[in-house]
Amino acid sequence: MEDSKIDKKANDLNRTDVIKLIALATERLNLRGVKLGGVDLSYLDLSGVELALADLTGASLTGADLNGTNFIQANLTGVDLTGVDLTRTKLMLVNLTGANLSGADLCGLNLTGADLTEADLSGADLTGANLLYAKLSGADLTGADLTGADLSDVIGYKPE
Repeated sequence: MEDSKIDKKANDLNRTDVIKLIALATERLNLRGVKLGGVDLSYLDLSGVELALADLTGASLTGADLNGTNFIQANLTGVDLTGVDLTRTKLMLVNLTGANLSGADLCGLNLTGADLTEADLSGADLTGANLLYAKLSGADLTGADLTGADLSDVIGYKPE
């Protein structure tokens, strides 16, 4: 997503704020519901951070450590997650419309009700993932591994 379409002044935090909070955190960092639209969070250690209901529209998470991060019902529209290991993240009911998940590791992940409309999942590993009720209309699944994935009631995708 273009920076010009994201109102960065409306954000609750910027990259520097997040880095400071991570450094000061003595327990699990709670950023539930915060606005981080367009913020560059690439290569940060966000492991275990609570980001449920957060708005990260257009943010970059490339190379970030997301082990145990909770994104339930978060808005990740247009987010860059290229090659990121998401195997221990929580992504139920998340909005990933237009997100770049190319080469991402989504193995065994619960994506129940996730909106992956127009998402780039090319080369992604979705082995054993739960995609129950997920929206995949227009998603690029070129080279994606869907072995053992639960595609029950998926919207906008017909397995071959």
